[in-house]
Amino acid sequence: METFESLVRAEFAPENTYLNTASTGLLPARAVTALSAAVASVAAGRPADMFADVEAARASFARLVRVPAARVAAGASVAVYSGLIAAALPSGAEVLTAEADFSSVVNPFHMRGDLKVRAVPLERLAESVRPGTALVAVSAAQSADGRLADLPAIREAARTHGARTYVDASQAAGWLPLTADADDFVSSVAFKWLLCPRGVAFLTVPEDFGGLTAVFAGWVAGEAPWDSCYGPVEELAHSARRFDESPSLFSYAGARHSLELLEELGPERVLAHDVGLADRFRAGVRELGHEPVPAPGSAIVSVPGLGRLQAELSESGIQVSDRAGHLRAAFHLYNTQADVDRLLEALRP
Repeated sequence: METFESLVRAEFAPENTYLNTASTGLLPARAVTALSAAVASVAAGRPADMFADVEAARASFARLVRVPAARVAAGASVAVYSGLIAAALPSGAEVLTAEADFSSVVNPFHMRGDLKVRAVPLERLAESVRPGTALVAVSAAQSADGRLADLPAIREAARTHGARTYVDASQAAGWLPLTADADDFVSSVAFKWLLCPRGVAFLTVPEDFGGLTAVFAGWVAGEAPWDSCYGPVEELAHSARRFDESPSLFSYAGARHSLELLEELGPERVLAHDVGLADRFRAGVRELGHEPVPAPGSAIVSVPGLGRLQAELSESGIQVSDRAGHLRAAFHLYNTQADVDRLLEALRP
């Protein structure tokens, strides 16, 4: 039986100290092989059925977030799905968001122009839900600094006041076990912690579709897609597939294998590994006299004032991010204690 470590070693061989999954995750070998084969197949004039890859990826993501595949839409962008949800709200509806949340989550609601978008500190989100709030939209983990939303408290407050919840899991899915059924809508790009090629994203919806209208539906959104290629689509898919974007097939050819790897590893094991490394870094950076942004239980660590070192660290082979002057390090399954220690050593005065 393969262990966590042996599975990871078989799939990843980074040539540097890569601590930047919050920007882009590394592709496992199996995804690279599948993606290369798909490109070569089309180049040779023998294209494979990559729509089968879309369905396999949809089913795998559904298992990871514990909902039926029929409730998962496959697309390419969180912003598109935020826009879809924004389009379903009545004029004047209040949308509650967290201050400085990622733009793809919040901006589509502002673009409507006729919605009341109210932003509050992340820590006050639950207590700020009030009568008349129609939707609470928030990232499960903040992109800038890894702080985790108190999703149970937000859900309870939303239920109390009759509001829906919309969670962007882009910085959480892949390391933080999720049950998407707990929220009305959950979206996620897959090129970060889910280790997929760019061009893959998912949206989970309620069984009754949560009031959404398939405003961008094309032929792939038909119940019988190949019979829906010309003229108006006569019958939309009876599942969340009615909210599919026309898929980036090459990306999905690799994505199904990345998601299958995460299923093999198991979300709980990935969580323990990733947060264990993040906690090791938090403790070490405190010993160096720096206080990270409080984000207990997160795989993302943000250290104020050290973002200026990003270029220097990159030149030395350590990949991290500079976010508003903060050094952001993200720890995922292919990282080791040696990676943590190398970064700490590089930060010593």
